[in-house]
Amino acid sequence: MNASTVNYRIPAESLEESGAHQSAIRHELGLPRDQEFSYRILRKSIDARSRNIVWVLRAEVYFGPVPAQRPIEFECADVSGSKTVHIVGAGPCGYFAALELIRAGLRPVVLERGKDVRARRRDLRAIQQSGTVNPDSNYCFGEGGAGTYSDGKLYTRADKRGDVRTALEWLVAHGANPEILVEAHPHIGSNKLPGIVENIRRRIEQAGGEVHFGQRVCDMVVERGRVQRLITEKGEWGVDRVILATGHSAREIYRMFASRQIAMQTKPFALGLRIEHPQSTVDAMQYHLKSRPEYLPPASYNMSCQARGKGVFSFCMCPGGLVVPAATAPGEIVVNGMSLSRRDSPFANSGLVTAVDDSDFLPFTSSGVLRGMDFQASIERRMFDAGDGSQRAPSQRLGDFLKSQISQTLPDCSYIPGIYPQNLAALLPKDLCLRLREGLATLCRRHPGFLDPDAVLLATESRTSAPVTIPRVAPALCHPELTNLHPAGEGAGYAGGILSAAMDGRKVARAIAALMAEPNMAAVQA
Repeated sequence: MNASTVNYRIPAESLEESGAHQSAIRHELGLPRDQEFSYRILRKSIDARSRNIVWVLRAEVYFGPVPAQRPIEFECADVSGSKTVHIVGAGPCGYFAALELIRAGLRPVVLERGKDVRARRRDLRAIQQSGTVNPDSNYCFGEGGAGTYSDGKLYTRADKRGDVRTALEWLVAHGANPEILVEAHPHIGSNKLPGIVENIRRRIEQAGGEVHFGQRVCDMVVERGRVQRLITEKGEWGVDRVILATGHSAREIYRMFASRQIAMQTKPFALGLRIEHPQSTVDAMQYHLKSRPEYLPPASYNMSCQARGKGVFSFCMCPGGLVVPAATAPGEIVVNGMSLSRRDSPFANSGLVTAVDDSDFLPFTSSGVLRGMDFQASIERRMFDAGDGSQRAPSQRLGDFLKSQISQTLPDCSYIPGIYPQNLAALLPKDLCLRLREGLATLCRRHPGFLDPDAVLLATESRTSAPVTIPRVAPALCHPELTNLHPAGEGAGYAGGILSAAMDGRKVARAIAALMAEPNMAAVQA
Protein backbone atom coordinates (compact mmCIF):
# COMPACT_ATOMS: atom_id res chain seq x y z
CA MET A 1 0.00 0.00 0.00
CA ASN A 2 1.39 3.42 -0.98
CA ALA A 3 2.17 5.78 1.87
CA SER A 4 3.26 9.39 2.16
CA THR A 5 5.71 10.65 4.78
CA VAL A 6 4.91 13.97 6.40
CA ASN A 7 6.56 16.21 9.00
CA TYR A 8 4.30 18.28 11.21
CA ARG A 9 3.96 20.01 14.57
CA ILE A 10 1.28 20.02 17.24
CA PRO A 11 0.98 21.84 20.59
CA ALA A 12 2.65 20.01 23.46
CA GLU A 13 -0.63 19.48 25.27
CA SER A 14 -2.19 17.76 22.23
CA LEU A 15 0.09 14.75 21.85
CA GLU A 16 -2.58 12.27 22.95
CA GLU A 17 -5.32 13.85 20.82
CA SER A 18 -5.74 12.05 17.48
CA GLY A 19 -7.75 14.96 16.11
CA ALA A 20 -4.78 17.31 16.54
CA HIS A 21 -2.56 14.93 14.57
CA GLN A 22 -5.15 14.52 11.82
CA SER A 23 -5.66 18.26 11.50
CA ALA A 24 -1.93 18.96 11.27
CA ILE A 25 -1.35 16.17 8.74
CA ARG A 26 -4.32 17.31 6.65
CA HIS A 27 -2.91 20.83 6.62
CA GLU A 28 0.64 19.74 5.65
CA LEU A 29 -0.58 17.50 2.80
CA GLY A 30 -3.28 19.90 1.63
CA LEU A 31 -5.99 17.24 1.97
CA PRO A 32 -9.71 18.10 1.72
CA ARG A 33 -11.77 17.77 4.86
CA ASP A 34 -13.65 14.74 3.60
CA GLN A 35 -10.44 12.83 2.69
CA GLU A 36 -10.07 9.85 4.99
CA PHE A 37 -6.63 8.58 5.97
CA SER A 38 -4.76 6.81 8.73
CA TYR A 39 -1.23 7.37 10.02
CA ARG A 40 1.63 5.83 11.95
CA ILE A 41 4.11 8.01 13.89
CA LEU A 42 7.72 7.35 12.93
CA ARG A 43 9.55 9.97 14.97
CA LYS A 44 8.85 12.48 17.71
CA SER A 45 10.80 15.10 19.61
CA ILE A 46 9.92 18.10 21.71
CA ASP A 47 10.81 21.67 20.72
CA ALA A 48 10.87 23.98 23.73
CA ARG A 49 12.93 26.79 22.25
CA SER A 50 10.02 29.21 22.55
CA ARG A 51 7.20 29.57 25.03
CA ASN A 52 4.92 27.81 22.55
CA ILE A 53 6.18 24.29 23.20
CA VAL A 54 5.42 21.83 20.42
CA TRP A 55 5.99 18.22 19.46
CA VAL A 56 7.81 17.77 16.15
CA LEU A 57 6.64 14.58 14.46
CA ARG A 58 7.13 12.51 11.35
CA ALA A 59 4.44 10.08 10.25
CA GLU A 60 3.55 7.68 7.48
CA VAL A 61 0.13 8.48 6.05
CA TYR A 62 -2.08 5.82 4.40
CA PHE A 63 -5.24 6.33 2.40
CA GLY A 64 -6.77 3.27 3.99
CA PRO A 65 -6.04 1.33 7.18
CA VAL A 66 -2.56 1.29 8.68
CA PRO A 67 -1.01 -2.01 7.62
CA ALA A 68 -0.13 -4.42 10.40
CA GLN A 69 3.53 -4.31 11.43
CA ARG A 70 5.59 -7.46 11.47
CA PRO A 71 6.59 -8.28 15.05
CA ILE A 72 10.22 -7.43 15.68
CA GLU A 73 12.04 -10.69 16.30
CA PHE A 74 15.63 -11.84 16.46
CA GLU A 75 15.93 -14.95 14.33
CA CYS A 76 18.98 -17.18 14.57
CA ALA A 77 20.07 -20.77 14.06
CA ASP A 78 21.81 -23.22 16.38
CA VAL A 79 25.56 -22.49 16.38
CA SER A 80 26.56 -25.00 19.05
CA GLY A 81 28.81 -26.90 16.62
CA SER A 82 30.29 -23.87 14.87
CA LYS A 83 33.65 -22.13 15.07
CA THR A 84 34.13 -20.25 18.33
CA VAL A 85 34.95 -16.59 18.95
CA HIS A 86 35.74 -15.51 22.52
CA ILE A 87 34.46 -12.16 23.75
CA VAL A 88 35.92 -10.43 26.80
CA GLY A 89 33.16 -8.35 28.37
CA ALA A 90 29.38 -8.71 28.62
CA GLY A 91 28.43 -5.08 28.09
CA PRO A 92 26.50 -3.77 25.07
CA CYS A 93 29.55 -4.11 22.83
CA GLY A 94 30.23 -7.70 23.87
CA TYR A 95 26.61 -8.85 23.84
CA PHE A 96 25.75 -7.25 20.49
CA ALA A 97 28.94 -8.70 19.04
CA ALA A 98 27.74 -12.10 20.30
CA LEU A 99 24.34 -11.65 18.64
CA GLU A 100 25.98 -10.62 15.36
CA LEU A 101 28.28 -13.65 15.47
CA ILE A 102 25.29 -15.94 15.99
CA ARG A 103 23.55 -14.44 12.96
CA ALA A 104 26.74 -15.15 11.00
CA GLY A 105 26.75 -18.78 12.12
CA LEU A 106 29.60 -18.44 14.63
CA ARG A 107 29.59 -19.49 18.28
CA PRO A 108 30.31 -16.78 20.89
CA VAL A 109 31.83 -17.56 24.28
CA VAL A 110 31.58 -14.50 26.54
CA LEU A 111 33.91 -14.06 29.52
CA GLU A 112 32.70 -11.45 32.03
CA ARG A 113 34.73 -10.40 35.07
CA GLY A 114 31.66 -9.45 37.12
CA LYS A 115 28.42 -11.07 38.19
CA ASP A 116 25.16 -11.61 36.35
CA VAL A 117 22.89 -8.62 36.11
CA ARG A 118 20.69 -9.58 39.08
CA ALA A 119 23.52 -10.56 41.41
CA ARG A 120 25.18 -7.17 40.73
CA ARG A 121 22.45 -5.47 42.71
CA ARG A 122 23.83 -6.67 46.05
CA ASP A 123 27.18 -5.06 45.27
CA LEU A 124 25.51 -1.81 44.17
CA ARG A 125 23.66 -1.78 47.47
CA ALA A 126 26.94 -2.32 49.33
CA ILE A 127 28.67 0.63 47.68
CA GLN A 128 25.62 2.85 48.22
CA GLN A 129 25.02 1.97 51.87
CA SER A 130 28.39 1.00 53.33
CA GLY A 131 30.92 2.32 50.83
CA THR A 132 32.22 -1.19 50.05
CA VAL A 133 33.58 -1.37 46.50
CA ASN A 134 33.80 -4.77 44.82
CA PRO A 135 36.44 -4.31 42.06
CA ASP A 136 34.69 -6.86 39.82
CA SER A 137 31.04 -6.01 40.48
CA ASN A 138 29.94 -2.38 40.65
CA TYR A 139 28.26 0.30 38.54
CA CYS A 140 30.83 -0.25 35.74
CA PHE A 141 31.59 -3.98 35.85
CA GLY A 142 29.20 -6.89 35.55
CA GLU A 143 26.70 -8.21 33.04
CA GLY A 144 25.25 -5.43 30.93
CA GLY A 145 28.18 -3.08 31.50
CA ALA A 146 28.12 0.45 32.84
CA GLY A 147 24.94 1.51 31.04
CA THR A 148 22.68 -1.08 32.69
CA TYR A 149 22.60 0.60 36.09
CA SER A 150 23.45 4.10 34.98
CA ASP A 151 20.46 5.19 32.97
CA GLY A 152 20.21 3.33 29.68
CA LYS A 153 20.16 6.40 27.45
CA LEU A 154 20.19 5.34 23.80
CA TYR A 155 20.80 8.61 22.00
CA THR A 156 23.79 8.71 19.67
CA ARG A 157 25.02 10.88 16.82
CA ALA A 158 27.35 8.08 15.71
CA ASP A 159 25.42 7.00 12.61
CA LYS A 160 28.73 6.34 10.85
CA ARG A 161 29.33 3.40 13.19
CA GLY A 162 26.42 1.43 11.84
CA ASP A 163 22.70 0.96 11.64
CA VAL A 164 21.12 2.63 14.66
CA ARG A 165 17.65 1.37 13.75
CA THR A 166 18.72 -2.29 13.78
CA ALA A 167 20.42 -1.88 17.16
CA LEU A 168 17.21 -0.41 18.58
CA GLU A 169 15.14 -3.18 17.00
CA TRP A 170 17.34 -5.83 18.62
CA LEU A 171 16.66 -4.19 22.00
CA VAL A 172 12.92 -4.26 21.27
CA ALA A 173 13.18 -7.92 20.25
CA HIS A 174 14.60 -8.62 23.70
CA GLY A 175 12.00 -6.70 25.67
CA ALA A 176 12.49 -2.95 25.28
CA ASN A 177 9.46 -0.71 24.78
CA PRO A 178 8.87 -0.16 21.02
CA GLU A 179 8.61 3.56 21.77
CA ILE A 180 12.42 3.71 21.60
CA LEU A 181 12.02 3.33 17.82
CA VAL A 182 10.06 6.58 17.70
CA GLU A 183 11.63 8.86 20.29
CA ALA A 184 14.39 11.21 19.18
CA HIS A 185 16.20 10.69 22.51
CA PRO A 186 15.23 7.14 23.49
CA HIS A 187 15.72 5.98 27.05
CA ILE A 188 15.03 2.62 28.70
CA GLY A 189 15.82 3.19 32.38
CA SER A 190 17.92 1.31 34.90
CA ASN A 191 14.88 -0.53 36.26
CA LYS A 192 14.04 -1.99 32.83
CA LEU A 193 17.43 -2.80 31.36
CA PRO A 194 18.30 -5.78 33.60
CA GLY A 195 15.45 -7.84 32.16
CA ILE A 196 16.50 -6.99 28.60
CA VAL A 197 20.11 -7.94 29.37
CA GLU A 198 18.95 -11.28 30.81
CA ASN A 199 16.91 -11.96 27.67
CA ILE A 200 19.96 -11.33 25.48
CA ARG A 201 22.00 -13.77 27.56
CA ARG A 202 19.30 -16.42 27.25
CA ARG A 203 19.24 -15.88 23.49
CA ILE A 204 23.01 -16.40 23.28
CA GLU A 205 22.80 -19.58 25.34
CA GLN A 206 19.77 -20.96 23.52
CA ALA A 207 21.62 -20.56 20.23
CA GLY A 208 24.55 -22.59 21.55
CA GLY A 209 26.79 -19.79 22.80
CA GLU A 210 28.12 -19.51 26.32
CA VAL A 211 28.35 -16.76 28.97
CA HIS A 212 30.70 -17.20 31.94
CA PHE A 213 30.86 -14.89 34.96
CA GLY A 214 33.68 -14.27 37.43
CA GLN A 215 36.22 -14.56 34.61
CA ARG A 216 38.42 -11.49 34.91
CA VAL A 217 41.19 -11.74 32.33
CA CYS A 218 44.51 -11.17 34.09
CA ASP A 219 46.98 -12.32 31.44
CA MET A 220 47.31 -13.98 28.06
CA VAL A 221 49.70 -16.32 26.31
CA VAL A 222 51.02 -14.84 23.06
CA GLU A 223 52.95 -16.79 20.45
CA ARG A 224 53.94 -15.75 16.93
CA GLY A 225 51.83 -12.61 17.02
CA ARG A 226 48.63 -14.32 18.14
CA VAL A 227 46.82 -14.74 21.44
CA GLN A 228 46.85 -18.47 22.13
CA ARG A 229 45.22 -18.53 25.59
CA LEU A 230 43.43 -16.14 27.89
CA ILE A 231 44.32 -16.48 31.57
CA THR A 232 41.50 -15.67 33.99
CA GLU A 233 41.32 -15.90 37.77
CA LYS A 234 39.52 -19.23 37.35
CA GLY A 235 41.56 -20.90 34.63
CA GLU A 236 42.72 -20.76 31.02
CA TRP A 237 40.83 -20.53 27.75
CA GLY A 238 42.33 -21.63 24.45
CA VAL A 239 41.22 -19.15 21.79
CA ASP A 240 41.11 -18.74 18.03
CA ARG A 241 39.78 -15.18 17.82
CA VAL A 242 39.11 -12.70 20.63
CA ILE A 243 36.92 -9.59 20.74
CA LEU A 244 38.18 -7.27 23.49
CA ALA A 245 35.11 -5.41 24.79
CA THR A 246 36.11 -4.56 28.35
CA GLY A 247 34.71 -1.04 28.77
CA HIS A 248 36.51 2.20 29.58
CA SER A 249 37.41 1.38 33.19
CA ALA A 250 39.27 -1.94 32.79
CA ARG A 251 42.58 -0.52 33.98
CA GLU A 252 44.07 -3.98 34.54
CA ILE A 253 43.85 -4.66 30.80
CA TYR A 254 45.62 -1.39 29.99
CA ARG A 255 48.35 -2.17 32.55
CA MET A 256 48.79 -5.67 31.14
CA PHE A 257 49.15 -4.28 27.61
CA ALA A 258 51.64 -1.65 28.82
CA SER A 259 53.73 -4.22 30.71
CA ARG A 260 53.89 -6.39 27.59
CA GLN A 261 54.61 -3.33 25.41
CA ILE A 262 51.56 -4.07 23.27
CA ALA A 263 50.72 -1.03 21.16
CA MET A 264 48.31 1.51 22.66
CA GLN A 265 47.93 5.26 22.21
CA THR A 266 47.19 7.91 24.82
CA LYS A 267 43.79 9.49 24.12
CA PRO A 268 42.34 12.81 25.28
CA PHE A 269 39.09 12.52 27.22
CA ALA A 270 36.99 14.73 29.51
CA LEU A 271 36.95 15.14 33.26
CA GLY A 272 35.18 17.35 35.74
CA LEU A 273 32.26 17.36 38.15
CA ARG A 274 28.63 16.27 38.28
CA ILE A 275 26.09 19.01 38.87
CA GLU A 276 22.65 18.46 40.39
CA HIS A 277 19.67 20.84 40.30
CA PRO A 278 16.11 20.50 41.51
CA GLN A 279 14.23 19.11 38.50
CA SER A 280 11.75 21.98 38.89
CA THR A 281 14.60 24.42 38.25
CA VAL A 282 15.55 22.71 34.99
CA ASP A 283 11.88 22.54 33.96
CA ALA A 284 11.41 26.26 34.56
CA MET A 285 14.65 27.08 32.74
CA GLN A 286 13.87 24.98 29.66
CA TYR A 287 10.09 25.30 29.41
CA HIS A 288 9.78 28.94 30.53
CA LEU A 289 6.98 27.92 32.89
CA LYS A 290 6.61 28.31 36.64
CA SER A 291 5.65 24.65 36.96
CA ARG A 292 5.74 21.76 34.52
CA PRO A 293 2.32 20.44 33.43
CA GLU A 294 1.83 16.66 33.41
CA TYR A 295 1.79 16.48 29.62
CA LEU A 296 5.45 17.56 29.42
CA PRO A 297 8.32 15.18 30.21
CA PRO A 298 11.00 16.23 32.73
CA ALA A 299 13.19 18.74 30.93
CA SER A 300 16.81 18.11 30.01
CA TYR A 301 19.60 20.27 28.65
CA ASN A 302 22.71 20.08 26.49
CA MET A 303 25.24 22.87 27.05
CA SER A 304 28.72 23.70 25.86
CA CYS A 305 31.16 26.59 25.65
CA GLN A 306 34.87 27.31 25.36
CA ALA A 307 37.10 28.26 28.28
CA ARG A 308 40.83 28.92 27.97
CA GLY A 309 40.94 27.27 24.58
CA LYS A 310 39.21 24.01 25.53
CA GLY A 311 35.64 22.77 25.61
CA VAL A 312 33.48 22.74 28.73
CA PHE A 313 30.24 20.82 28.28
CA SER A 314 27.42 18.86 29.85
CA PHE A 315 27.62 15.08 29.62
CA CYS A 316 25.16 12.25 30.29
CA MET A 317 22.33 14.50 31.45
CA CYS A 318 19.78 12.65 33.62
CA PRO A 319 16.41 14.39 34.07
CA GLY A 320 14.46 13.08 37.04
CA GLY A 321 17.55 11.13 38.02
CA LEU A 322 19.99 10.18 40.75
CA VAL A 323 23.73 10.59 41.28
CA VAL A 324 25.42 7.24 41.96
CA PRO A 325 28.89 6.11 43.14
CA ALA A 326 30.81 4.67 40.19
CA ALA A 327 34.17 3.79 41.75
CA THR A 328 35.68 0.55 40.47
CA ALA A 329 38.25 0.09 43.23
CA PRO A 330 38.62 1.00 46.91
CA GLY A 331 40.24 4.35 47.59
CA GLU A 332 38.64 6.45 44.85
CA ILE A 333 35.62 8.71 44.46
CA VAL A 334 33.86 8.59 41.10
CA VAL A 335 30.28 9.74 40.47
CA ASN A 336 27.87 9.14 37.61
CA GLY A 337 24.19 9.71 36.89
CA MET A 338 21.18 7.49 36.19
CA SER A 339 17.43 7.65 35.76
CA LEU A 340 14.67 5.12 36.18
CA SER A 341 12.24 4.68 33.31
CA ARG A 342 9.69 7.14 34.73
CA ARG A 343 12.32 9.79 35.44
CA ASP A 344 10.34 10.85 38.48
CA SER A 345 13.09 11.85 40.92
CA PRO A 346 12.83 15.48 42.13
CA PHE A 347 16.42 16.02 40.98
CA ALA A 348 18.20 16.45 37.64
CA ASN A 349 21.92 15.86 37.19
CA SER A 350 24.56 16.05 34.50
CA GLY A 351 28.27 15.69 34.11
CA LEU A 352 29.93 19.08 33.68
CA VAL A 353 33.34 18.34 32.22
CA THR A 354 36.23 19.80 30.28
CA ALA A 355 38.52 18.28 27.68
CA VAL A 356 41.85 17.05 29.07
CA ASP A 357 45.01 16.09 27.15
CA ASP A 358 48.78 16.03 27.48
CA SER A 359 48.90 19.65 28.57
CA ASP A 360 46.97 18.49 31.66
CA PHE A 361 48.54 15.04 32.10
CA LEU A 362 52.25 15.72 31.89
CA PRO A 363 52.64 18.15 34.82
CA PHE A 364 51.17 15.44 37.08
CA THR A 365 52.22 12.08 35.62
CA SER A 366 54.98 10.34 33.71
CA SER A 367 55.17 10.44 29.93
CA GLY A 368 54.15 6.78 29.49
CA VAL A 369 51.21 5.64 27.38
CA LEU A 370 49.05 5.40 30.54
CA ARG A 371 49.64 9.01 31.53
CA GLY A 372 46.00 9.93 30.94
CA MET A 373 44.79 7.02 33.06
CA ASP A 374 47.28 7.90 35.80
CA PHE A 375 46.07 11.51 35.76
CA GLN A 376 42.46 10.31 36.01
CA ALA A 377 43.26 7.94 38.88
CA SER A 378 45.28 10.52 40.81
CA ILE A 379 42.33 12.92 40.97
CA GLU A 380 39.94 10.14 42.02
CA ARG A 381 42.30 9.15 44.85
CA ARG A 382 42.72 12.77 45.89
CA MET A 383 38.96 13.13 46.28
CA PHE A 384 38.83 9.96 48.40
CA ASP A 385 41.79 10.95 50.59
CA ALA A 386 40.13 14.28 51.39
CA GLY A 387 37.18 12.47 53.01
CA ASP A 388 36.52 10.08 55.84
CA GLY A 389 37.25 6.82 54.04
CA SER A 390 33.66 6.34 52.84
CA GLN A 391 32.04 7.02 49.45
CA ARG A 392 30.79 10.44 50.59
CA ALA A 393 31.52 12.92 47.82
CA PRO A 394 33.22 16.31 48.29
CA SER A 395 30.72 18.94 47.20
CA GLN A 396 30.14 22.64 46.82
CA ARG A 397 27.19 24.79 45.89
CA LEU A 398 27.53 26.13 42.36
CA GLY A 399 27.52 29.75 43.52
CA ASP A 400 30.24 29.05 46.08
CA PHE A 401 32.38 27.25 43.51
CA LEU A 402 32.20 30.30 41.25
CA LYS A 403 33.25 32.49 44.18
CA SER A 404 35.91 30.01 45.34
CA GLN A 405 34.47 29.76 48.83
CA ILE A 406 33.53 26.68 50.84
CA SER A 407 29.79 26.10 51.28
CA GLN A 408 28.55 26.58 54.82
CA THR A 409 25.59 24.31 54.12
CA LEU A 410 24.67 21.92 51.33
CA PRO A 411 21.22 21.31 49.80
CA ASP A 412 19.35 18.02 49.72
CA CYS A 413 20.96 15.67 47.21
CA SER A 414 20.06 12.36 45.57
CA TYR A 415 23.52 10.85 46.19
CA ILE A 416 22.84 8.11 48.76
CA PRO A 417 26.35 7.79 50.27
CA GLY A 418 26.12 11.48 51.17
CA ILE A 419 28.02 14.68 50.47
CA TYR A 420 30.15 17.00 52.58
CA PRO A 421 31.39 20.61 52.08
CA GLN A 422 34.77 20.95 50.45
CA ASN A 423 36.63 23.59 48.48
CA LEU A 424 36.86 21.69 45.21
CA ALA A 425 39.49 24.08 43.88
CA ALA A 426 41.88 22.71 46.50
CA LEU A 427 41.47 19.18 45.09
CA LEU A 428 41.34 19.82 41.34
CA PRO A 429 44.36 20.67 39.18
CA LYS A 430 44.55 24.45 38.89
CA ASP A 431 44.17 24.79 35.12
CA LEU A 432 41.31 22.29 34.99
CA CYS A 433 39.52 24.07 37.82
CA LEU A 434 39.91 27.46 36.14
CA ARG A 435 38.38 26.09 32.92
CA LEU A 436 35.46 24.59 34.79
CA ARG A 437 34.86 27.81 36.73
CA GLU A 438 35.03 30.03 33.66
CA GLY A 439 32.91 27.60 31.65
CA LEU A 440 30.25 27.39 34.36
CA ALA A 441 30.17 31.18 34.65
CA THR A 442 29.57 31.39 30.90
CA LEU A 443 26.78 28.79 31.03
CA CYS A 444 25.14 30.65 33.92
CA ARG A 445 25.11 33.85 31.88
CA ARG A 446 23.72 32.11 28.81
CA HIS A 447 21.05 30.13 30.63
CA PRO A 448 19.13 32.18 33.20
CA GLY A 449 18.11 29.95 36.08
CA PHE A 450 21.13 27.64 35.86
CA LEU A 451 22.73 29.48 38.78
CA ASP A 452 20.19 28.12 41.23
CA PRO A 453 21.07 28.51 44.93
CA ASP A 454 20.46 24.77 45.40
CA ALA A 455 22.59 23.66 42.46
CA VAL A 456 25.40 21.51 43.87
CA LEU A 457 28.62 20.15 42.37
CA LEU A 458 29.93 16.69 43.27
CA ALA A 459 33.41 15.33 42.52
CA THR A 460 34.50 13.52 40.43
CA GLU A 461 32.99 12.91 36.99
CA SER A 462 36.01 11.20 35.48
CA ARG A 463 34.94 8.10 33.53
CA THR A 464 33.57 9.82 30.45
CA SER A 465 35.56 7.70 27.99
CA ALA A 466 38.68 5.57 27.72
CA PRO A 467 42.03 7.29 28.40
CA VAL A 468 43.68 5.21 25.66
CA THR A 469 43.00 3.90 22.18
CA ILE A 470 43.89 0.31 21.38
CA PRO A 471 44.69 0.41 17.65
CA ARG A 472 43.12 -1.86 15.06
CA VAL A 473 43.59 -2.20 11.32
CA ALA A 474 41.15 -2.85 8.49
CA PRO A 475 39.67 -4.92 7.06
CA ALA A 476 39.74 -7.45 9.91
CA LEU A 477 39.71 -4.72 12.62
CA CYS A 478 42.42 -6.62 14.46
CA HIS A 479 45.28 -5.28 16.55
CA PRO A 480 48.31 -4.54 14.35
CA GLU A 481 50.57 -6.75 16.50
CA LEU A 482 48.11 -9.44 17.63
CA THR A 483 46.31 -10.51 14.51
CA ASN A 484 43.53 -12.49 16.21
CA LEU A 485 42.72 -9.84 18.83
CA HIS A 486 39.95 -7.42 17.86
CA PRO A 487 39.65 -4.31 20.11
CA ALA A 488 36.08 -2.97 20.26
CA GLY A 489 33.78 -0.53 21.97
CA GLU A 490 34.39 2.07 24.67
CA GLY A 491 37.35 0.32 26.27
CA ALA A 492 39.31 0.39 23.02
CA GLY A 493 38.39 4.01 22.29
CA TYR A 494 35.86 3.42 19.50
CA ALA A 495 32.53 4.22 21.17
CA GLY A 496 30.89 6.40 23.78
CA GLY A 497 27.61 5.02 25.10
CA ILE A 498 25.28 2.04 24.87
CA LEU A 499 24.24 2.39 21.23
CA SER A 500 27.62 3.30 19.80
CA ALA A 501 29.26 0.45 21.75
CA ALA A 502 26.61 -1.99 20.53
CA MET A 503 27.09 -0.88 16.92
CA ASP A 504 30.86 -1.15 17.18
CA GLY A 505 30.52 -4.67 18.60
CA ARG A 506 28.40 -5.62 15.59
CA LYS A 507 30.90 -4.01 13.23
CA VAL A 508 33.82 -5.99 14.65
CA ALA A 509 31.79 -9.23 14.63
CA ARG A 510 30.94 -8.71 10.96
CA ALA A 511 34.62 -8.16 10.17
CA ILE A 512 35.50 -11.43 11.91
CA ALA A 513 32.70 -13.30 10.14
CA ALA A 514 33.94 -12.04 6.77
CA LEU A 515 37.48 -13.04 7.66
CA MET A 516 36.54 -16.53 8.79
CA ALA A 517 34.45 -17.03 5.67
CA GLU A 518 37.50 -16.41 3.47
CA PRO A 519 40.02 -19.23 4.03
CA ASN A 520 42.80 -17.46 2.11
CA MET A 521 42.46 -14.27 4.13
CA ALA A 522 42.28 -16.24 7.39
CA ALA A 523 45.49 -18.04 6.44
CA VAL A 524 47.22 -14.69 5.84
CA GLN A 525 46.02 -13.38 9.22
CA ALA A 526 47.24 -16.56 10.95
